[in-house]
Amino acid sequence: MNWFAITAYESRPDGALRPALVLDERLYDIAGLPGFEDPQRNPLLRGTQHVFEHWEACQQPLTALAEVLRAERDAGRVQALAEGSYRLAVPYRPRRIFGAASNYYEHAAEMGTKLAARSESAPYCFMKADTSVIASGEDVVKPAGTQKLDWEVELGVVIGRTCRHVSVEQAYEVIAGYTVFNDISARDLNRRSDYPFTHDWFRGKSFDTFGPLGPWVVPRDCIAEPQKLRMQLSVNEELMQNETAEGMIFNIAEQIAYLSSMLTLQPGDLIATGTPTGVGMGRGVFLQAGDRMCASIERIGSLYNRVVAEARP
Repeated sequence: MNWFAITAYESRPDGALRPALVLDERLYDIAGLPGFEDPQRNPLLRGTQHVFEHWEACQQPLTALAEVLRAERDAGRVQALAEGSYRLAVPYRPRRIFGAASNYYEHAAEMGTKLAARSESAPYCFMKADTSVIASGEDVVKPAGTQKLDWEVELGVVIGRTCRHVSVEQAYEVIAGYTVFNDISARDLNRRSDYPFTHDWFRGKSFDTFGPLGPWVVPRDCIAEPQKLRMQLSVNEELMQNETAEGMIFNIAEQIAYLSSMLTLQPGDLIATGTPTGVGMGRGVFLQAGDRMCASIERIGSLYNRVVAEARP
């Protein structure tokens, strides 16, 4: 299948939120595409949130729409949005965000995490607040209460079907697509001394702005081998993370099977599948106000976010 992606943007200067298809990393407003004025043929007319929450019904017409758009573009009848005429928005708002902790062997080693043998273990998952999500270009706010703000580039997997008890062999059938996720973490707030439970993943990872997501979602069928995708993250143009998703302890299919053994996955759920080595905690370097991050995954795209200090009343 030819590559395309789905996203949303805010038009300038009115700030209206609009859906878009992406070809070759250029945005196209498809609202007026000839022959696709009917929402049945063009589900994006109902917005990207509708698309990902009704993926099974929307997948086929969206694929057809992308092929028509490609032909119209190649014939010179459709133009991409002009640079500077829009601001990227989040592609959609996840229903729930499930995170995989210590899911790369080398990352676990750099964090000093002692793991049981894989044969005696299972994925370790936590939930992150959906209100943490921001778009590429938006600022990550460094809370006043943390001195150890960290980055984590992750392959985001968007669920496209209501499902329970999914087998590893069937897991890819329930995926809508893939995106880039930056699991911002306040390492010093991940730990607690006031309770006997030493870790508090929710507190350390769920502040507002701690979930940069995007810049778009690439449909599953556009990426043949997601486990081989290269993931990179730079801070102030210095490369910090640079590994492939092959380093996962529990792969994408195994994570879906594990989660669906406990609960019903819903269209629009996001699984952040873990981060490779190279985080700040392992280096003893942490994010400061003014730092600029770029989180990238090949065949998907790049997220750009700046860090700003929290404005306290």
